[in-house]
Amino acid sequence: MINKKTIIAIVPARGGSKGIKLKNLKKINGKSLIEITAKLIKKCNFIDYSAISTDHPKIAIEGKKFGLNVINRPKNISGDKISDKEVLLHALLESEKIKKKNFDIVIMLHPTSPLRKMNDIKKSINLLIMKNYDSVWTVSETDTKFHPDKQLIIKSNKIKYFTKRGKKITYRQQLSKVYHRNSNAYIMNSNFFKNKKTLLSKNTGAYLIKGKQISIDTIEDLSLAKTYIK
Repeated sequence: MINKKTIIAIVPARGGSKGIKLKNLKKINGKSLIEITAKLIKKCNFIDYSAISTDHPKIAIEGKKFGLNVINRPKNISGDKISDKEVLLHALLESEKIKKKNFDIVIMLHPTSPLRKMNDIKKSINLLIMKNYDSVWTVSETDTKFHPDKQLIIKSNKIKYFTKRGKKITYRQQLSKVYHRNSNAYIMNSNFFKNKKTLLSKNTGAYLIKGKQISIDTIEDLSLAKTYIK
């Protein structure tokens, strides 16, 4: 609890990942991504309740082993085309039924972001409360090499700039700062989320995280995460 606001953390972890089989059970320094996330949540004494949402028995066992309450996903929200918001809403409502109470704030923590820190989670929650935001996304600044104005598309094997402004860019200083979501954390006012069923609104704030972050999708990402953690 922070500022008398009750807080629930949801860990979405399906079993059918395409890039890496059972990705959420892969280990870094002998600890699965589920274990790393669960142990961080345990250190966050401001989190009142936590649950893992999954469609796979091995992931459920791993989550329960490290103190996460298990929410089993029904088949209609278990495919690879299901959005985070559908999974999160189901897990939130089911958890509130179990606890017979409503939570003020819901946090989504993907296990595939093992570099997150407790202090960033807490500061993100405080930002949501102090600014009265609907939601807060953690973001990282994007390297100018990957700026949208420098990206290209190919149509009929011919190159075009991704943006209309791209052809006007001749030096790096012309590029404005842009950011990308790093999947470190998504923080939401529960009433907003349940009513609007979206993670993003015109009143969504950004919490900038400096330093290395990674969202694991591939074997290369996993190897990189191991290097960063070392």
